[in-house]
Amino acid sequence: MTVPFLIRDAHEADLPAIVDIYNHAVEHTTAIWNEVLIDLDNRRVWLEQRRARGFPVLVAEVDGKVAGYASYGDWRIFDGYRHTVEHSVYVDKDHQGRGIGKALMQALIARATTAKVHVMIAAIEAGNTASIALHERLGFRLVGIHRQVGTKFGRWLDLAAMELLIEGT
Repeated sequence: MTVPFLIRDAHEADLPAIVDIYNHAVEHTTAIWNEVLIDLDNRRVWLEQRRARGFPVLVAEVDGKVAGYASYGDWRIFDGYRHTVEHSVYVDKDHQGRGIGKALMQALIARATTAKVHVMIAAIEAGNTASIALHERLGFRLVGIHRQVGTKFGRWLDLAAMELLIEGT
């Protein structure tokens, strides 16, 4: 089922919802390989750093509330990688399966195209078949699986490496 939503740039007022979405993923999923919850100050600094580097932070708004967010940033910090970014996209648990993740990704890819990004990298827990399938539908290709490179919830995790070569850059 789809619901009407608006994709827009994130504002500081969106940060509490972004914190909630992030922390839920930390506590309940393998989408984020972090075990430490974050606070509002953490996301405030994150947003400021993204803006300072010219990187977008987008939110999906449903009925005036943040239902998901997406951003990209440096993939590697060395100058030679300056045309490659790694992205993240998270949808609130109550809004998954409604096309919000896809719309956020499409908007993020459009921003990357405008910014002359050449390659967008996705690093996805290899068991997250829904996210891998979404990325494939958006033109990403699987370039490899890194075996047992992380742990969470007491088990080793594999990481699917995906990439999108952005046309016209």
